[in-house]
Amino acid sequence: MTLELSNQFIFIGALLTLLCIVSSVVSRKLGAPILLIFLVLGMLAGEDGPGGIQFNDYGLAFLLGNLALAIIILDGGLGTRREAFRVSLNPALSLATLGVVVTAGITGAAAHLILDLPIRESLLIGAIVGSTDAAAVFGLLRSAGLQLKERTGATLEIESGTNDPMAIFLTITLVQLLAVDHVPDAGEILWVITQQMGLGLLFGYLGGRGFCIFLERFELPASLYPLCVLAGGLGIFGLTSLINGSGFLAIYVLGVIVGNAALPFSKDIHRFHDGIAWLSQIGMFLMLGLLITPSHMPPIILPALGIALVLIFIARPVAVALSLLPFHFPAREQVFISWCGLRGAVPIILALYPSLSGLKSTELVFELVFFVVLVSLVVQGWSLAPLARWLKVELPAQTTDPKHFQVALPTELDKVLHVYEVIEGCRANDMLIADLPLAEGAQTASVIRDGVVKKRSKTLRLEPGDHVLIVANEDIRSMGALFSPQEAIQTTSQAITSFFGEFVVSPNSTLGDLGEFYGLDTSGLVTSETLGEYLFHFFHRRPVVGDTAQLGHLQLTVRKIENHRIMAVGLKLPNERAR
Repeated sequence: MTLELSNQFIFIGALLTLLCIVSSVVSRKLGAPILLIFLVLGMLAGEDGPGGIQFNDYGLAFLLGNLALAIIILDGGLGTRREAFRVSLNPALSLATLGVVVTAGITGAAAHLILDLPIRESLLIGAIVGSTDAAAVFGLLRSAGLQLKERTGATLEIESGTNDPMAIFLTITLVQLLAVDHVPDAGEILWVITQQMGLGLLFGYLGGRGFCIFLERFELPASLYPLCVLAGGLGIFGLTSLINGSGFLAIYVLGVIVGNAALPFSKDIHRFHDGIAWLSQIGMFLMLGLLITPSHMPPIILPALGIALVLIFIARPVAVALSLLPFHFPAREQVFISWCGLRGAVPIILALYPSLSGLKSTELVFELVFFVVLVSLVVQGWSLAPLARWLKVELPAQTTDPKHFQVALPTELDKVLHVYEVIEGCRANDMLIADLPLAEGAQTASVIRDGVVKKRSKTLRLEPGDHVLIVANEDIRSMGALFSPQEAIQTTSQAITSFFGEFVVSPNSTLGDLGEFYGLDTSGLVTSETLGEYLFHFFHRRPVVGDTAQLGHLQLTVRKIENHRIMAVGLKLPNERAR
C-alpha cells in the first residue's frame, strides 16, 4: 500500500466518522435509530453508492466486528448496576438461553416455508438472527434517553449482554452439520453449552476481581486507568475464546465487576469507554454497510421481509412469553421486551461464519440476514421511545440534573468535585453561599466569578455567571434543582405528578385505614395488612419503582424503594386518572 493510498484511507475514514457524529444530531431530532444512520452511510460509501469503495474482505470484517462487539459489550457491563441483578438476572438468563432457541426455531421454520430451503440451512438462518444485539439495544436506549423501569431495563441489558453464547453455539453447530454432516447427540450439545457459559462466567469473574485488585494496589498515571481496563477486558475476551469459552460473556462479566467497584478515576474510566464504544459502533456499522452490495438485494427483499415480520411479530413475542412465564412479568413489560428484540451487528457478524467455513449459498445468507437486520432497525428502532411512553414503562426523571463539570478526587475515592454554573432564574441565584441547602456530606469549596476565585464568606451572594465548586459524593442529582431553570423544575414536577399521582401514601398505612379515608371497599382484604406488605406480595416479592396496582377505585404506584423495601407509594384517584 502506497503512502498516498494510506493517507486517502485515513482521510475517508475520518470524514465518514465525522458524518456519523453530525448525523447523530439529525437522527435524534427525527427520532430515527442512530445505528440505522451509520449503516446507511456505510452503504452510500460502498461500491453501489457515491463513495464507490469496494470492500469484500469477510475475514477482516469478522475480526474487526468481533473486536468492536467486545468493546461495546464491555462498556455495557461497566454501565450495569449490581442492583439490576436482584430483579432481572434469572429472567434475563431465561431469555438468553430458552428465548434464543425458541426464536431460532420459529424463524428457521419460517425460512424453510418461505424460501423452500433444506431444514438445516433454514435453521442456520434462524440461529444467526436468534439473539438480540447488545450494540443495538445499548445504543438505541441511550440515544433515546429512555429511563425504563428497573425490571424492564435491566432485563434487556443483561439479556443482550449474555445471549450471544447461545446464538454463537447454535450457529457454529449448524455450520458444522452442513459442513461434515454430523449430528451431535444431546450430551455433546449440553457439554458445549456448559463449556461456553461456564468458562465465560469463570474467566469473567476471575478477570474482573483480579483487575480490581490490581487497579486498587498499583498507582498508574491517570490516563492509563481506562486503557488498562480496555486491555484487560480484551485480554480476557481473547483468552476465554481461545479455550472455547464465551469471550463475550466473559468481557461482560468483567465489565460488571469493574464498573461496580470503587476504583481510582472511575468517572474517567466510564467516560473513556463510553466514547470508545461509540467509536466502535460507528466503525462496525460503517464497515458492515460497506460489505453489502445493495444491487444484489432486490431478489431477496420479499422473502427477507416475510422472515423479518415473522421474527418481530411471532418468534420474539412467543419466546418472551415462554421465557418469562415463571417470573410474573406485567403484560405491558412483556410487550415492550418483545419489541426490544433488536437485531444489529451480531447477526451480520454471525452471517460471516458460513462464508469463513467454505459453505455454499453464503452470499444469500449474508444478504438475507442483512435485510432482516435493516427491517428490525427501521420498524422496531424507530418506534422504541413512543412505545415505551405508550406502555408506561418509562419513568419520569426524578430530579433535574443540569450539565455541569465533574472531577474525581484521587485521594478520596468517594468524593467528586462538581462545578455548577449559576444562571438567571435558578434557585441558587441571589442566594447567600452559606444558605445553600447542600446534600448530606457535601460542602462548598469556592466560587469563581469572572475567572477569579472569590474568598469564601458568609456574606458572599451568588450572581448569574458564577461557578460554584462543591465537593460531594459522585451522585448529587438532588442538588440539580438549585441550578436548573425554573421551567425545567416545573416540567419535571408535572411529569412526576402525572405518573405517580398527586398524593403520596406511607407504606405503613394499613389497608383498613386506606379504605376508611378513601372510601375503599375492603371486603376480601386483610385490613390489618400494611400497604407496603400488600404491594410487596402483589408484585411477587420483586417490586420496582413504577410498578402500578389497581386497588378498587385507587391506582397505587411504587414511588420509592430502599434496601428492597417500599418506602413511598403514589396514589391516583379516578378523576385524576381521567385527566
